[in-house]
Amino acid sequence: MSAVELTTKYVEKPWGRTTLPAIFPDGGGRRIGEVWFDGPEGRHPPLLVKYIFTSEKLSVQVHPDDAQGRARGLAGGKSECWLILDAEPDATLGMGTRMKLDDETLRAASLDGRIEQLMDWKSVKPGDFFYIPAGTVHAIGAGVTLVEVQQNVDVTYRLYDYGRPRELHLEDGVAVSVAEPYARAPVNIETMAQASLLERDEAPFRLALETLQPGARDIGGDGPCWFIPLSGSGTLDGKPWEGGQCWLVEGGARLDVAEATRALIASL
Repeated sequence: MSAVELTTKYVEKPWGRTTLPAIFPDGGGRRIGEVWFDGPEGRHPPLLVKYIFTSEKLSVQVHPDDAQGRARGLAGGKSECWLILDAEPDATLGMGTRMKLDDETLRAASLDGRIEQLMDWKSVKPGDFFYIPAGTVHAIGAGVTLVEVQQNVDVTYRLYDYGRPRELHLEDGVAVSVAEPYARAPVNIETMAQASLLERDEAPFRLALETLQPGARDIGGDGPCWFIPLSGSGTLDGKPWEGGQCWLVEGGARLDVAEATRALIASL
């Protein structure tokens, strides 16, 4: 049995922000786009948890599935999910395309910029949850704060980047894209106390929302789980935790909650 606090890593991005939520006090005036929780040291767990903060649109991109990733020499592919924590009134996410696109049309639209208009840009608000399976053409818009849980494989194929001087990956990106409308029904969990957000029949991992009241309980068990408190404080196997952290629990642990909190719990 063990519970390990994962290291908080601040990642600068040109589309990031100089002001972060209060639970992340160490931005230091840098333009922080992501906060990562990876490790422990020397290890590469199968899931990666991030917070993302945007002041500009991110690139239009796509990720391969497990079979496609392995065929390219990677450990696997990357499916991911997003929980919106905060959003400016006009904030949007691009998920899927407004119509089904064949490979030739997707490639041409990525080259000439029409892909931005062909993306399905959806308005978002706090509590919105989206699962982005591998192959989904997607982009995160400006003015969004979200927490992301993803397969821990460093692979992104960039299709379009609004003229920024960064490499595109059209050959691989077009090959793995499922360029069609996003079909999953919208989900908002802002007022929910508990919710099963992902199950293994549709995703490579499970994700649940829990509202934890003060007191003690067991967490984890059969396999690894990631404890992602969005607020609150307490102890985990006697070690203090608070909102804005991420813990890897293996073999179970004793969770003490000092004040009510909402948390995400990911597992395989």
